[in-house]
Amino acid sequence: MRRILILGSTGSIGTQALDVIRANRDRFEVVGLAAGRDRDGMQAQADEFGVDETALGAEDAERLVRSVEADVVLNGITGSVGLGPTLAALETGAVLGLANKESLIVGGPLVTKIAAPGQIVPVDSEHSAIAQCLRSGDAHEVRRLVLTASGGPFRGRNRARLADVTPREALAHPTWDMGRVVTTNSATLVNKGLEVIEAHLLFDVPYDRIDVTVHPQSIVHSMVEFVDGSTIVQASPPDMRLPISLALDWPHRVAGVGAPLDWTTSSSWTFEPLDAEAFPSVALAKQVGVAGATYPAVFNAANEQAVDAFHDGALPFLGIVDTIAQVVDAHEPPAELTRESLAAAEQWARETADRLIAAR
Repeated sequence: MRRILILGSTGSIGTQALDVIRANRDRFEVVGLAAGRDRDGMQAQADEFGVDETALGAEDAERLVRSVEADVVLNGITGSVGLGPTLAALETGAVLGLANKESLIVGGPLVTKIAAPGQIVPVDSEHSAIAQCLRSGDAHEVRRLVLTASGGPFRGRNRARLADVTPREALAHPTWDMGRVVTTNSATLVNKGLEVIEAHLLFDVPYDRIDVTVHPQSIVHSMVEFVDGSTIVQASPPDMRLPISLALDWPHRVAGVGAPLDWTTSSSWTFEPLDAEAFPSVALAKQVGVAGATYPAVFNAANEQAVDAFHDGALPFLGIVDTIAQVVDAHEPPAELTRESLAAAEQWARETADRLIAAR
């Protein structure tokens, strides 16, 4: 039986993880829960699963990780505040089920240098798909990774037609039910840019061999092209419980987690090129990823400020990525990458983004 510690237990990832565990109590035991602000929701979960160890907030979650023995730490915290718990989980030797992509993107080498081979199991559907596909060949046989994107609610719109997008429209994702920040990131495709950086860090594939294709049906979750011309895809109905279950018991599969595809009915899968003019965030993320150092942290922090400003009515939709680009362009990285220099770079990025937004 695997002992599971869930961070972000009342959010989308956490509640779906508990769905998986609820149906497989003979396989998993919940030994700790951490939430951001929903103390009552977390306590209800603790009562149901018989959990004594809980935490509220990212700093308390880091303490919980270091004090509770777990086989798997599932990090479903939103935002770069998840970096501390990610590092703590890796230092304990537990398997890290990583849904908090920001901690890997922001932490970069700080995370990868302490992670043992196979210790990080991705929970994003795209990276879980790649991890599954990579089992079909050796690392030297991989030609490229192809991340799929649904295209979000504005697929097919050119840049001019994005000028007057409202927050309500940006939150109307056609496939996934996610929080405000992640859903908005999917609308700008900043999320896909972050996933490109994450794919590079997880799988050690150069940026020029990581591509994005738009697949509106969200059935093929990503794919790996091998040197012999073969492409292996992972396909399933969109259901986050599948990658979550894999993270909880990697490399084993949990029976009955999701419904399979119905091959007795007609269906069509389409793939389209990414419109880089309308959605420049992916190219900008690759630029940031290649630059390394604190640039990814600055990219992410500026985005978080810009997303908040957009929802507060202080920034137009197109201004989100435009603001990120301005902040990235103005950034001067520190001489050394440490948790302290990362925190300072993030603070600078937030303040710079706020100034740019206020001056519009």
